[in-house]
Amino acid sequence: MSDDGPTSGFQRIVDRGLSRRSFLEGGLAFGASALAVGALTGDARATPRFEFQPVAANTRDTVTLPPGFRWHVVARWGDPLWSHGPAFDPETRGTGSSQELACGDNIDGMELFDVDGRSVLCINNEYVNRGIFHGNRPFGWPWNTDDIRKSKAGHGITIAEIALRDGRWRITQDSSVNRRLTADTPIAITGPARGHPLVRTADDQAGVQALGTWNNCGCGRTPWGTYLTCEENFNGYFLSSDGAYTPTPEMRRYGIGFKDWGYAWAKADQRFDISRHPNEPNRFGYVVEIDPLDAQSMPRKRTALGRFKHENAEVVLASDGRVVVYMGDDEQGEFLYRFVSAGRYVLGGDNSGLLDEGQLYAARFNDDFSGAWLALTPAATGMGSTAEICIHTRQAASAVGATTMDRPEWVAAHPRKAEVYCALTNNSRRGAGINAGGDAMPAKGPNPRARNRYGQIVRWSPTGGDHAAAGFTWNLYVLAGNPKVHTGADAGSANVTSANMFNSPDGLAFSPGGLLWMQTDGNDSDGGDFAGMGNNQMLVGDPASGDIRRFMVGPPDCEVTGLAWSTDRRTLFCGIQHPGVRGNSHFPDGGDAVPRSSVIAITRDDGGPIG
Repeated sequence: MSDDGPTSGFQRIVDRGLSRRSFLEGGLAFGASALAVGALTGDARATPRFEFQPVAANTRDTVTLPPGFRWHVVARWGDPLWSHGPAFDPETRGTGSSQELACGDNIDGMELFDVDGRSVLCINNEYVNRGIFHGNRPFGWPWNTDDIRKSKAGHGITIAEIALRDGRWRITQDSSVNRRLTADTPIAITGPARGHPLVRTADDQAGVQALGTWNNCGCGRTPWGTYLTCEENFNGYFLSSDGAYTPTPEMRRYGIGFKDWGYAWAKADQRFDISRHPNEPNRFGYVVEIDPLDAQSMPRKRTALGRFKHENAEVVLASDGRVVVYMGDDEQGEFLYRFVSAGRYVLGGDNSGLLDEGQLYAARFNDDFSGAWLALTPAATGMGSTAEICIHTRQAASAVGATTMDRPEWVAAHPRKAEVYCALTNNSRRGAGINAGGDAMPAKGPNPRARNRYGQIVRWSPTGGDHAAAGFTWNLYVLAGNPKVHTGADAGSANVTSANMFNSPDGLAFSPGGLLWMQTDGNDSDGGDFAGMGNNQMLVGDPASGDIRRFMVGPPDCEVTGLAWSTDRRTLFCGIQHPGVRGNSHFPDGGDAVPRSSVIAITRDDGGPIG
C-alpha cells in the first residue's frame, strides 16, 4: 500500500494532527495533502531574519552564493601543512609520505578554535574516493603498499592553523599546532570499554590503545576547548581472508563481513583481517576527543558515548552543569542517542574525565508527540556490563525498544533555548523492511513516510528545559519533498516550495544568531523525483517562522558538509566533499583539473557578519 493510502502511517499522523490554522498560531499541524510544520516554541508569525537573496537551484560546476557574498578556497586535499611537504601532483595524486604531510581527502565536519589570536581549524577527512585518489591506477585500485599507506593517510583529521592574509584565509605552514591524525595514529581507549576482553588484540593485549581513526564524519566541541571527531562507516575497511570463517552476529549488526569496500588495507596490515584479529573492529566506531592546540597530545576514544556509526556529537549543558551529548547513528532504522555525564562541568577546572563516566540513553518517540530517553543499563538491556553496552550499543538500543529512525545524522542544539534538531536523511526501506538487528521500521511518529526518499528534520524540547530530563516533546521542523513532481506526503511540508525544495538533509548547525543551517547529501540528478533540485546545497531556516531559504549551491557530485564560523562571524567555513566523484566536476580549479575536496571560506562583500 502506498504511503498516502488511508491506513498508512503518514495518514494516521495526519488524522492525529491539528489544522493548518493551528500551524499559523504556532502549533504543529498536518494537512490532508501536505504536512504543515510549525514552531515548537516561540511565535510562528515572527518576521524571518534572513539577510540574503535566495539562490536558485542549478547544476553549475562552482559554488553559487547570493549577491553580496563571495567564496575562496582555504584548503584542498593534498595541500601541504609543512614547507617541506611537496605540492600536490595531479599526475600521481601523491605518495604515502606526501599525503602524511598534507590535508586529507573528503572534507566533512569541522570546528574552528580561536586561542590567543590564533585560528586553528580541525577538519574531518571522512574517506577517499578511490577513482580519484588512485586516479593514476587502473580502475582506481591501490596497487602496492605505498598506495595503501597513502590511502590510510588520506583518512582521519587535518589540524591546521589558518590566518587571514590579503583578504583570504590560508594555511599557516609549519605552525606548531599543525597535525595529521590518520589510520595509524596511536589513540587511547578510555571509559567503560577500556581493557575489556572484547577490545583486546594480539598487538594490544591490555586493550588500552588502538591504532588510528577513520571514516570521521561529523564532529563536536566541548566547553573546555577540545575537538570531538566521530567514527562512522568503520566497517567498510575489514575483510576475512578465510572463506570458512563465520562472522559473529555482533559483527553482522555493524556490517562487518567477508569483503571490505575496496580499500584493501588488509593486504598491507593484517589487523584488518577479521579471521586473524576478530576483536579489531570493536576498537572503532567511537567519538574521539582531541586537544587541537597540543600536537603532541594523545587522542582518546571515549567509549562511554557508545559504539555505532556516529554522525556528530552535539554538546550542551544540563541545568545542573552535567554534560549532555546528543548523537545519531547513520544507518537505516538505527537510533538516536544521548549521553549524560556523571560529573559536572567546572569552568577553568579539570574536565578531562567528564566523557568517561555517565549514562547512555536511546530515544523513544511516541505518536502523541511525547518522547522518553531509555537508559541503556545492564538491567534494562539484559547485557552483562556497561562495557558490553558501550561496545555493542546497537544491540542495547534494540533491547530497550528505542525508535528506529530514518538515518539520524547531524544533531544541532538551539543556542538560545532548550530545543534540539536532528536531520533524518532518508530511508528507502521505511515501512517495508527491518533494520540490521531485525527491528521493525513502521511508517509512523517522526518517520511518517514509507520508502522515504527525501528525508525530514525532527526537533524536540526537553521537559522543563533541562537537557538531562527523562522526557521531551517533539514535532517535525520540515518534511523535505518535491512539490513540482508530487502531491501529498512527497510534496513535503508547507514550508517546502518550488523555490527552496531539497532532499536528504545531512549537516546541521546553528549560527550564533539562532538560524538553522542545513546541508544536503542526496540525489543531485536533477531529474525524475528530484527534478528541479539541482546540485546539493545549503539552506537556512528560521526556527520561529518555519521559513527556509536556499543560501548556497555546490558543484556537481558533491556533498555540502561541515560548518564553522570565525569568532567575529565575518567568515563562514564549510566543506565541499567528493566533487566530481561521478566525473561531472573539476572543482575547485576548473578546466580539466583533478577535482579536490576543499574547505571554502564565505564572506560578505560589505564585511558584515553572517548568520
